[in-house]
Amino acid sequence: MVITVEQLNKTFEVPERDPGLKAAFSSLFNRKTRSVEAVADVNFSVAKGEIVGFLGPNGAGKTTTLKMLSGLLHPTSGRVEVLGHVPNKREREYLSRMTLVMGNRNQLQWDLPALDSFELTRAIYRLQEGAFLEQRDELIELLDLADLVNKPVRQLSLGERMKAEIANSLLHRPAVLFLDEPTLGLDVTMQRRIRGFLADYNARHGASIMLTSHYMADIEALCHRVIVIHEGQLLFDGALSALSQRFAAQKTIVVTLAEPADLGAYGEVVDESPTTVTLRVSRDDTAAVTGRLLAEQPVSDLTVVDPPIDDVIESVFEAGA
Repeated sequence: MVITVEQLNKTFEVPERDPGLKAAFSSLFNRKTRSVEAVADVNFSVAKGEIVGFLGPNGAGKTTTLKMLSGLLHPTSGRVEVLGHVPNKREREYLSRMTLVMGNRNQLQWDLPALDSFELTRAIYRLQEGAFLEQRDELIELLDLADLVNKPVRQLSLGERMKAEIANSLLHRPAVLFLDEPTLGLDVTMQRRIRGFLADYNARHGASIMLTSHYMADIEALCHRVIVIHEGQLLFDGALSALSQRFAAQKTIVVTLAEPADLGAYGEVVDESPTTVTLRVSRDDTAAVTGRLLAEQPVSDLTVVDPPIDDVIESVFEAGA
């Protein structure tokens, strides 16, 4: 396994005080804290070439976990191993084979063209010039950056800057990518382009990727497997398709009729036009309701679909509350 996590825990000591000037002065001499468990007994592993969606609501512990995997934070307890290394030792060999991309953090020099930041990255990682230029030019082509890399970063749009940030993070061709909201704030077209690039990079280099995103389209397009955590605890680890089967209590049936009919007796009507009706029914009753519709109504077409992944994820969070 490329990534192994066993009984991972992270607890922070958070300062507390009452409001007001007196309490602020008192806290200088009598500091009060409370323990906050950000990650609690989390276990999972990731194989070479796997793309895993890492999901959870805000404050669930996703970013804290990725920071421990990348070596930015020390675990309170538990075992973490990535590419055969203990991340918090920050060994050069490990750092040269992984990358962490955070959608709300800047790595590029604000007033310089991206090409200058790329050169700085080459120096930091001690990349051979020939290999560096080959990788740089490949990334510029794949991410359509040719017209952007000579502009100061401050003149780039958010989407353009994010593409340049990703290129900068992959110049050393890492074997493991930790991506924390890499499409944050981007428009739909730019999100699709970033997803296509990540899929291509994974296919070309066999890189293992852990991806957090609040855009479920990212997860559906890239990840066959998802890990879901809530309040620091692991709720689900398995195939994305299995998530619906486990947590979605209902299915949606879309029925097209040869002539209008009232289908309220078959389930909850959530949308209706003269000849097309959308029903929501219990997962356990789906087969029976479908059979009745085909036998009793003038059905021209019928489709059974799982609920949107956003609704399923919300059900997972509710189950963990």
